[in-house]
Amino acid sequence: MTEDNGSSAAGGGSINSIEKKVIENNVITALQACYDPEIPVNIYDLGLVYDVAVGENGQVVITMTLTSPHCPAAQSLPGEVQQRVSSVPGVSSVKVDVTWTPPWNISMMSDVAKLELGYM
Repeated sequence: MTEDNGSSAAGGGSINSIEKKVIENNVITALQACYDPEIPVNIYDLGLVYDVAVGENGQVVITMTLTSPHCPAAQSLPGEVQQRVSSVPGVSSVKVDVTWTPPWNISMMSDVAKLELGYM
């Protein structure tokens, strides 16, 4: 029988599914404070974040894209994502994977983003 000693993910302990969900929600909140410099909508509502995965020890993997491979933010945005997510309590490490599959398109935006940008 294993005992939960209350150790946090940052301290090296395993986390339960509720703690994972809390971390995931806090990571999403952090991502909603991150903006593509050319578009006045956060990257989460813009649909650039494809997946937020939280591991057993608080490691986070963000799978994301950019609006285009030639996006001027291609060099800075993944680093900003990593920095913001690293500051979330319970996160032990962050990996940002940039993918071009599927390619981003307007249908990936949330209704809030579409409204903000005049698509609704």
